[in-house]
Amino acid sequence: MNKYNNDIDNEVDVEVYKCFNPNDPKSFFLFAGAGSGKTRTLVNVLTEFKEEYGRDYKLKNKKIAIITYTNAAADEINHRLEFSAIFSVSTIHSFCWNLIQTFTSDIKAWLRLDLKKSIEELEILLSKSRNLANKTSVSNAKKVKTKTKRLENLDMISKFSYNPNSDNLTKDSLNHSEVISIAASFIATKKLFKKILVNRHPIILIDESQDTKKDLIEALFSLQKESNENFSLGLFGDTMQRIYNDGKERLGENLPDDWVKPVKQMNHRSKSRIIELINKIREGVDQQQQIARTEKTGGFVKFFIVQRGLNKLTTEEEIKRKMSIITKDDQWICKDIPKDKNCIPVKTLTLEHHMAAVRMGFATFFNPLYSVDKIRTGLLDGSSSPVNFFTKIIIPLIAAYKVHNNFEIANIIKIHSPILSKENIKKEKDQFNLLKIAKAKVEKLFFLWEDNKSPTLLQILNVIHESKLFNIPLDLRLSIDRSLVIETETDGEDVDDDKALMAWDDALKADFNEIVMYNNYITENSGFGTHQGVKGLEYERVMVVIDDEEARGFQFSYDKLFGISPLTASDTKNIEEGKETHIDRTSRLFYVACSRAKESLAIVAYSTEAPQLRDNLIKFKWFTENEIEIIQ
Repeated sequence: MNKYNNDIDNEVDVEVYKCFNPNDPKSFFLFAGAGSGKTRTLVNVLTEFKEEYGRDYKLKNKKIAIITYTNAAADEINHRLEFSAIFSVSTIHSFCWNLIQTFTSDIKAWLRLDLKKSIEELEILLSKSRNLANKTSVSNAKKVKTKTKRLENLDMISKFSYNPNSDNLTKDSLNHSEVISIAASFIATKKLFKKILVNRHPIILIDESQDTKKDLIEALFSLQKESNENFSLGLFGDTMQRIYNDGKERLGENLPDDWVKPVKQMNHRSKSRIIELINKIREGVDQQQQIARTEKTGGFVKFFIVQRGLNKLTTEEEIKRKMSIITKDDQWICKDIPKDKNCIPVKTLTLEHHMAAVRMGFATFFNPLYSVDKIRTGLLDGSSSPVNFFTKIIIPLIAAYKVHNNFEIANIIKIHSPILSKENIKKEKDQFNLLKIAKAKVEKLFFLWEDNKSPTLLQILNVIHESKLFNIPLDLRLSIDRSLVIETETDGEDVDDDKALMAWDDALKADFNEIVMYNNYITENSGFGTHQGVKGLEYERVMVVIDDEEARGFQFSYDKLFGISPLTASDTKNIEEGKETHIDRTSRLFYVACSRAKESLAIVAYSTEAPQLRDNLIKFKWFTENEIEIIQ
């Protein structure tokens, strides 16, 4: 029996609420590990705040800003707060846009400097190029032309537009990255902007703060330091659950002395055995430990070491059968949801996206893009305009075509095609003629799918580019141009832009079915999940699949984490300099995946060093001998 009771964290709510006192505001970092109920705390303290200070906030037109990671999380919190007018709940992109959207002249000034700097850098690269006909030079020249045109058109923009859920391809729109960067810059440098922000939002709360863009977090830290007498910054997070590289490392460490640092101790999600395991995983990272609810004793953890070379899908099905026997739970082997409404399939988590890409059949599209830092986050969090062009326009359009849904086809064309833009409709006297033009062009696109064919992504782009049916994002337009170039010489440049464009060159060789499979995966409409996709979610039964060889991960290594492979000289140097290592990233990944399980957890590790792996796991005291099984 746990010596603690289930109310052990109630005092944390009291501690956080004290920070909201308008007469004595305090900033805080609330450590909230997996399953700790941070949303419950957030709602509790805000509900209490509304009762005590809500009327005054309404009269003064002030709002507490609550920044969440997803639209779904924002909707849930808004619902639980009964949509009160004193709270502004939004994603980070929406929050930043709401702050900057009226500062048109300042946005122009920021863009003018940014565009000039970018153009100068590109022109230097072009001047050094020995071959102006290679793909890199063609891309750079097109970028200079596009950015120069945008620079020239800046003065004609009377108001900027932005949609956090769209791709913002019009002349007056800002992209996702620009909105965050502009907001961070304004918060850090503009006195009037800071004054307006603090007056409008005396309290700003950030959920999943460890994954919030580093520049924005640092700007808010600077603002808090300057305005600590009338401004409170509240961060909810857990550095062990940081999954994106552009978040601030070691957030929560070395905070100013005047910050409050409450800690939630209880994990409400998992059974005690699973909590024991995740406590062990993070033991070498920090000293944060969790306890289980009094009624959640027990639970099952099993580590299966599988000899490489065995059939993976067959082996994993056999492991599920073993788990059903170990746990006395038939749900581990249930499969047929339509026939059995009570069937809840096991959630299989692959710890590297490459693994899911190979298993589900979208590796040609995914792997080149995922290998580039500049592209990776947008590929995973839905903020990539080139990816969204396919997932939000082309996939729904072809889905409608395949079921002969002419109404939905017309709706997609009306929303996304420049042919039927308000500007064109005003110019064209015969609007019926515009509809005929759009119909002819979309039918030409549909022809690519005739006879059950699956065209490549580049073939799709070429047809759309020729017909001007849709506006194509810049990176994809560059790829179209690059596809016409026969590469004869490179200049040895190895900058991020080049890597990104080469990655798109390769990704567009994939056929359409691959991006459909990718979309199913990234939107959690498949039997697989990853640490990015499932953060914050929970499942009764979880199978975690580990295979460094299949994953081909350059950022992660389970062999290093489990002591199978030695550290490299680079790893040792990073440790000495206090920088992040493969082991740091991998342990976080492992923690997030294992902590999704509520009742039972199976870990499947493919290895050629089964005996050594078993011995190391026992030595680490993560698993007992009875919890480890070798399958050969």
